Amino acid sequence: MTTEPTTAADPLAALRAAAQERTRARDAAKAADAERRAAEARPKRSAAELQEIVRRGQAELHGPGWPGASPDATREATAEEVVAWAVREFGDSVAVACSMADAVLPHVVAAIKPWVDVLFLDTGYHFAETYGTRDAVETGMDVTIVDVTPRQTVAEQDAAHGKDLWSRDPGLCCQLRKVEPLHDRLAGYEVWVTGVRREEAPTRTATPLVTWDEKNGLVKINPLAAWTFDELLAYATKHQVILNPLLNDGYPSIGCAPCTRRVAPGEDPRSGRWAGLDKTECGLHV
Repeated sequence: MTTEPTTAADPLAALRAAAQERTRARDAAKAADAERRAAEARPKRSAAELQEIVRRGQAELHGPGWPGASPDATREATAEEVVAWAVREFGDSVAVACSMADAVLPHVVAAIKPWVDVLFLDTGYHFAETYGTRDAVETGMDVTIVDVTPRQTVAEQDAAHGKDLWSRDPGLCCQLRKVEPLHDRLAGYEVWVTGVRREEAPTRTATPLVTWDEKNGLVKINPLAAWTFDELLAYATKHQVILNPLLNDGYPSIGCAPCTRRVAPGEDPRSGRWAGLDKTECGLHV
């Protein structure tokens, strides 16, 4: 007579059971945090109140020579110090914007604020690898993924503006599929966290750690502003953070598939974005 293998005698069954238990515990923790946040929710503060927090934050976090820095400042705050400050000041009213080129920024924030909202702009034009990275982050990291979608589907946009708007007017396409959806979603938060780094492009060299985002009406922080790409990869390696596989396939800067190409060694990392066009930014950070 044969018998079914027991968990103790079947290493794979034991691994599956352990994985299922981790998933149950993670789901329970996420649900408990969502319940707590709902119970503790408070109205968004006024622009004047938030701007005063920006002023205090610049004095506390900025190094010498940066806007609003204290006369006694001797150094710029670290990424972890910037995030810790934001959590103290804003509590649950924090949103992390992530393009899913990597999950370093969500990891840095979630280490201090587990289950933080991570906004993923689902433009409808992403690489399959980008969607795969998004799914891996949702299942493997202590964050809450919030899919931010445009007001129109790709098909509806094609009907309204003609097929492949990105090829004729990429600025308008970015406005409709990125800028406007994010603006709508950010209305519910007091601060958003971005992964903008100063070395990425000439348009980003003056990126502060803390600023007032006039366009979206809330505080904006850039904890990784001073990081180099090598430092980003070193952090990902040290903490085994999820990376988009396209980073190792010649795509150091990853956007929508139709508007992103591989970059040759030595080229500007963002030269693969809107190649051949007089465009370097999608509009989210300008």
